[in-house]
Amino acid sequence: MGKPFEPPGDREGIESVELKAALEERYLAYALSTIMHRALPDARDGLKPVHRRILYAMRLLRLDPGSAFKKCARIVGDVIGKYHPHGDQAAYDALVRMAQDFAQRYPLVDGQGNFGNIDGDNPAAQRYTEARMTEVARLLLDGLDEDSVDFRPNYDGQEEEPVVLPAAFPNLLANGSQGIAVGMATSIPPHNAAELCEAALYLIAHPAATSEQLTTFVKGPDFPTGGIVIDSAASIAEAYRTGRGGFRVRARWQREDLGRGAWVVVVTEIPYGVPKARLIEKMAELLTERKLPLLADVRDESAEDVRVVLEPRSRSVDPVVLMESLFRLTELESRIPLNMNVLVGGLVPRVIGLSEALREWLDHRRTVLQRRSRHRLAQIERRLEILGGLLIVYLDLDRVIRIIREEDEPKAELMRAFSLTELQANAILDTRLRSLRKLEEMELKREHDALTAEKSDLDALLGSEPLQWKSITQQIRAVRKTFGPETALGRRRTTLENPPDTTGIDFSEAMVEREPITVIVSQKGWIRTLKGHVADLSAVAFKGDDSLKLGFPTETTAKILVLATNGKVFTLDAAKLPGGRGFGDPIRLMVDLDEGTEIVTAWPSRAGTRLLMGTSDGRGFTVPVDGLVANTRKGRHVVTLEDKAVVSHCIEVGDGDHVVACGDNRLLVVFPLNEVPEMARGKGVRLQRYRDASLAYLSVIRLAEGLTWPDSAGRTRAVVGEELAKWVSHRGTVGAMAPRGFPKTNRP
Repeated sequence: MGKPFEPPGDREGIESVELKAALEERYLAYALSTIMHRALPDARDGLKPVHRRILYAMRLLRLDPGSAFKKCARIVGDVIGKYHPHGDQAAYDALVRMAQDFAQRYPLVDGQGNFGNIDGDNPAAQRYTEARMTEVARLLLDGLDEDSVDFRPNYDGQEEEPVVLPAAFPNLLANGSQGIAVGMATSIPPHNAAELCEAALYLIAHPAATSEQLTTFVKGPDFPTGGIVIDSAASIAEAYRTGRGGFRVRARWQREDLGRGAWVVVVTEIPYGVPKARLIEKMAELLTERKLPLLADVRDESAEDVRVVLEPRSRSVDPVVLMESLFRLTELESRIPLNMNVLVGGLVPRVIGLSEALREWLDHRRTVLQRRSRHRLAQIERRLEILGGLLIVYLDLDRVIRIIREEDEPKAELMRAFSLTELQANAILDTRLRSLRKLEEMELKREHDALTAEKSDLDALLGSEPLQWKSITQQIRAVRKTFGPETALGRRRTTLENPPDTTGIDFSEAMVEREPITVIVSQKGWIRTLKGHVADLSAVAFKGDDSLKLGFPTETTAKILVLATNGKVFTLDAAKLPGGRGFGDPIRLMVDLDEGTEIVTAWPSRAGTRLLMGTSDGRGFTVPVDGLVANTRKGRHVVTLEDKAVVSHCIEVGDGDHVVACGDNRLLVVFPLNEVPEMARGKGVRLQRYRDASLAYLSVIRLAEGLTWPDSAGRTRAVVGEELAKWVSHRGTVGAMAPRGFPKTNRP
């Protein structure tokens, strides 16, 4: 091995560090910085540092709700210059989002100018837009000057910024939060503030309340763009209990009649976070690609409100089916994740549930109340000390005036003569002569009494936890009144509903444009379709020595069932079958058909019908078509076979009441259909008994109409009534020789 690398030159002052340890240390520092100072919100005020700094800078600029607007460039300049040393565009983007009423349930910034729109258009540059705080932002900052929260030095140590805001508004859940950190993320949808206040009040009265109990008040998210949440109450409760989950949100729509049977669907609310322009663009693309067969056109007729018009392909389309198909393929339905990963106490990232999130806010409000009360108490005590000195002075004003006029050190002499503190002496020396009136003395006494009473109340408040919670309850009730359901901003926008019952709707059929076709199956198992219902198939060409096996009319929305000789039934979508001028494709390429297995027959599935299955050894049973449809290439195994028997017949029962079976030995038997059991799967029962023969013909007839078949001349021959009695027996019998004129092939 070679010698280890040594840096050239003087090694003094150089410290060797292992690369692995250095990378771990630096990456951990980066991860912690991202988690703490960028991506995750504080559970107490629901804000990330950039939002907190924007609001604090706006407060210092005195941009209160009733004040004049100021340029956003001025706000951004203060934010990045004093508190947030990042790019101006990043800070402006955060400011813009705080002002967008379609992004924030309760906007924190009142914007003037172009702040973007629900279509996804960008806002104007920061030099053109203006902003000020909203009432919600004022509540978050209320009490900031009263020592209610801690402050810390800014990035250069020349200014101070709050660690957290007092937050008199439940902002974490009311406005929600989104963020991606290193190794963790947060996603909290917005909620209704009035419901959160009611839940918080219940939590104050019942400290042990669980998240499930609080869902009585907090029904679910309340998005600024409205919409409909279609999750069950149980799944919503589970999401709030664990802090993880998601919500399915659908657009709100209504059918609008145009007269004469014509109608359109009008979408008035779209899911949260979906740009309307992108939604319509994607729908238009799917429409062009013919993936939305039930939809004819989509138009955006929105002005201030959302109005997206969806025109159906035809009047016969069910609007529920149309919308359900659109919900499946477009962003008219989206899933909003819930991941309540927040900084608990401003330090520890943790996923919390609904009850813990509200508890964090309530505990913070109690801390703020205590700190504000202590701050006010200190102010009162200082003022009472000053008032006490002033009242002493009023007892001997002449002596006070003499000391001030004659003594070289009046403050020290006042303190000695009247036993005053330095604060009291300074207050006396600062008092103007015109204030030394009898009326002022009475005013001071009244102020002293009022402050003494207030001090007594604050002492009682700080010494009693129930009184503290009572005060917090009054504050929360005031917030609830401000943002109650009767107000325009507080009214719930997102409703919780059960989706319509779609169990009876075949969406694979609904998503295909209904057109008439003719399905053709060749003797060698090739399948294809022709457009329209073709009655004469004599001109259809086949590959090589192949020929027509069967053909039948159906529609593109149908399911085609294919029966194989091994007793399996396979399902093909008619819309996916090859068409055009070619010879089609082998069925073997579409399903898993065993080697040596042949196609017996194929037919379009019709719900509610029954089929009679027959095997070469004369066994059979009836089976409902509804149980034959399979969704995989492997198909559904229906008939169980013995020895070398194969499935040879499949007949639709229809309204027949008797079964006709004939072997290749020309023995024929007729017996009641009710002697054949209905089964979902099995080998069936004996239909006709053979010694050295197999089943050649199987049919279901109405006994009153008799047995009919065409002869070689094209005439219809029939055996009816008493003539047919010779062959009527029970299943499992040998039968009698077929009627005269019955085809020699034993297959009419």
